[in-house]
Parts: sequence; C-alpha cells; structure tokens
Amino acid sequence: MRQSDVVSIHVLGSPQSSNLIGKRELMLMKPTAILINTARGSAVNEQALVEALTGGVIAGAGLDVFAVEPLPPDHPLRSLENVVLSPHTAAMVPEATLAGLAMAVNNVNNFLQGKATNVVRPAT
Repeated sequence: MRQSDVVSIHVLGSPQSSNLIGKRELMLMKPTAILINTARGSAVNEQALVEALTGGVIAGAGLDVFAVEPLPPDHPLRSLENVVLSPHTAAMVPEATLAGLAMAVNNVNNFLQGKATNVVRPAT
C-alpha cells in the first residue's frame, strides 16, 4: 500500500473480504495514489474512503461497485471531483463479453468430453 501508485481491488465478496480496505489501509497509501474497486462494494469501507478522498489522504478513486447499488443519489461519493463512478458495468466491454462467451463454450465442450473445467465448488 505504501509504494503503490494504484491499488486495484479484485476479490470475491465474502466475510474475509468485507472492509478489506479501511482507514488503516488508506492511511498507508501515498497522497498521489489512486484506489480502484471493480470487485465488491463491501471490500472498501466507503466512509473511510470518503474521508481519505476529502482529506487528501489519497488522490482519487475509480469505483464500479458500491456497498448499496445503485449508489443513492445523495451519497457523498457522487459529489467528489476526484472520483470516477460507473454503475457496476466496467466489465461490459466487447472484449470481456467475448472472453466470457468463449469460456462458456469451452466449458461445455470440455464437460461433454469428460474433462470439466472452471468448476465452482461450494466453500467448505
């Protein structure tokens, strides 16, 4: 956190990732750093992030996910000039869509050949 110019969050939503980034982690970042969250809104403590952004602790943030979606109209993140917000659609670019479709077709073909891939198992 101390050395990064950009911190990009990529975690599953789980009890372990809830509030993964809070005041302590944000205070470690450089004042020129940017935080990107395209994972889950719960991974970042939004109140701590707002405080870090308004207090100059970090330079900015790019957010595609929020603790409450859609982001309420009166949420403080909406009024900050050092934040870029997108409505949980950052992955909806043609390249991501095509890659996802190709993976699905590959998974079906592999399953039919008895070699299942990308199998999701419940946590134990």
